[in-house]
Amino acid sequence: MLLITFVFLFCFSNGQVITYEKPAHLLTKFPFKQLTGGVILVQARFNNIAQPFNFILDTGSGAISLDSSTAAEFNIPHAPSGKTINGIAGTTEVDYSQNNKLVLPGLTVDSLDFYINNYDILSSVYGEKIDGIIGYSFLSRYIVKINYDSLKIEVYSQGKVPYPRSGYLLHPLFTALPIQPLIIKDARTVNANFYIDTGAGLCFLMSKQFEEDSQVLKKSRKPVFIQVQGLGGKKQMLLTIIKGVQIGPYKFRKVPTNILDDEFNATSYPFLGGVIGNDILRRFNVVFNYAKREIHLLPNSHFNDDFDYSYTGLNLYYVDGKIVLDEVINKSPAYKAGLKKDDVIVAVNTNFSNDINIYKNLMQVVGQKITLLVYRNNVPMLFSFHVGRIY
Repeated sequence: MLLITFVFLFCFSNGQVITYEKPAHLLTKFPFKQLTGGVILVQARFNNIAQPFNFILDTGSGAISLDSSTAAEFNIPHAPSGKTINGIAGTTEVDYSQNNKLVLPGLTVDSLDFYINNYDILSSVYGEKIDGIIGYSFLSRYIVKINYDSLKIEVYSQGKVPYPRSGYLLHPLFTALPIQPLIIKDARTVNANFYIDTGAGLCFLMSKQFEEDSQVLKKSRKPVFIQVQGLGGKKQMLLTIIKGVQIGPYKFRKVPTNILDDEFNATSYPFLGGVIGNDILRRFNVVFNYAKREIHLLPNSHFNDDFDYSYTGLNLYYVDGKIVLDEVINKSPAYKAGLKKDDVIVAVNTNFSNDINIYKNLMQVVGQKITLLVYRNNVPMLFSFHVGRIY
């Protein structure tokens, strides 16, 4: 009798544990465009507006947002939200527009509150009108697969999803943003948490505060100054390399590394050390499953792509149909060649495309001689220099 009771209780107990989870279903599949640094650009419509908008898909965004000039152009109503957003170059109070729809190819997402922010700087950097950023408000509702080989995104309903047999399943921490422990190596080996940020067009970023306290960087490194762009505007930071970065079992060597003096604490130090960006993440096909707090990584055809170690000191912006130089970093190859702020680039070597992304790519070959045809005060001028390197 005792045996029978035991078996009954065992079966009953097991019956309580077994739960059925309905399978995830494919809702839609659509293409995306890759911008500099692997940043993802998708097209979607807003409410009933016929014109498609350009959105950056950004795991580093805790919401969803629209560009302020886009909101003004299409008379999209908005009101003060009482909230501020921290960026690398400042904090910004933002309005928001309530209860809107995002219409992707094959999928309408409703009941969305869009924050309103100024993305003019992003439009100038990428040479594309950036109408908004898609972040947590969308990603938390679905399972999202990003294939950097086919340049396609698949969106699934929440539920049981079969991951590829190969690859590796991460179990990040989540606030509104995914946070992953990484192993980083240079002067010493350090384990620390970093944001996973598909909206960051870089490989790896550490806050200056983290770098100094951890003493991870070799004293022999000689970082160079660069200018970067993000929420809040422009910001100078340092660029160097570190010996290695490891995410899950995947190791990368001689990784280009930005060092940010994070005065507005966008990187949440001391809880976090910084950001792993999309120039590393694009080397995997990725599944984001926010509901399960899982991210699956599968190395793709870009896994062994060379990193970009080039250094020119130039900052290019697309303004009113022209590619214009902003600050030219002191003592950089471009500075020594005589290039100045507000020079207008007409051609790089023999390329007259006026495409900012093509021009950037042409200047990424270390040691290559670059000749720029520019207009300075409407006078054509030629300048030449050799592309430097960051180490």
